[in-house]
Amino acid sequence: MGRHRKQPAVTVRRSSVIALTGLVPAGLVAVTAASDVGNASQAAAAVEQHLPDDQAAVGAQPQTLMEPAAETEFVVNKMAKPSGPPVVKSVALADGRQPAALPAGPMGVPGIAIAAYENAERILAADNPTCNMPWSMLAGIGRVESTHAYGKADADGNPLTPVYGPVLDGSLAGNNVIRDSDGGELDGLGSYDRAIGPMQFLPQTWKRYAADGNGDGIADPQNLFDAALTAGKYLCDGGLNMRDFAQQSKAILRYNNSMAYVANVMAWETSYSSGVAPRAGDLPRI
Repeated sequence: MGRHRKQPAVTVRRSSVIALTGLVPAGLVAVTAASDVGNASQAAAAVEQHLPDDQAAVGAQPQTLMEPAAETEFVVNKMAKPSGPPVVKSVALADGRQPAALPAGPMGVPGIAIAAYENAERILAADNPTCNMPWSMLAGIGRVESTHAYGKADADGNPLTPVYGPVLDGSLAGNNVIRDSDGGELDGLGSYDRAIGPMQFLPQTWKRYAADGNGDGIADPQNLFDAALTAGKYLCDGGLNMRDFAQQSKAILRYNNSMAYVANVMAWETSYSSGVAPRAGDLPRI
């Protein structure tokens, strides 16, 4: 499978004391081997992502630090886990749904998005404890990919408006052409694919890693709970440990083969876990 965005291979030597020439937020030194995303043997496992076009604006100014509202516990997945694999589909929802009423979390992240990321962290801690996936890393991916479903999701974690990336038909400079892989079942298109949902998966990759984050028996790429858990499953794949910055960098490169992308995700991850707004220099243009 080809990448959405064509990127040159990047090699960073292990044990480097240079923080990726300023691309990694202060306090984090990412030491990673060359990404294997482009290798033919690994390509089938890659999450095909598309970065929103407005990312050029991200990082122009540091965000204002916001005081988090009182923490509200949001518990999902209370029902018994389905006995078999989830049904993979996008659920049609009515218009006029209202945004979730949960208070915002660190740096103004919508409360429903925080609930989805923390829920994924809990499930992964039980199912894949050696991965050590923090909710803040998933939040970093969600911030860069869709600004947490553009900050508008209902109480079940469904975006008020479905989230789609551009059509991958070659008309967007720098992106690969990706022919239809699902008959439009997930992305609504019959000729070419496009990334879907708040964590921006291609249909073929979603079908491979699809997870049910809210215990309803469905793996819907548009749902924040399902998307967060599926992203976690993908990032953890292959026995990677997110406490090791080299392995974390390798995992993030699967999303987008760009060290600038890695820097952005890590910068937001650090900000969400510390409550300190990222600096403009921590958010290089992708």
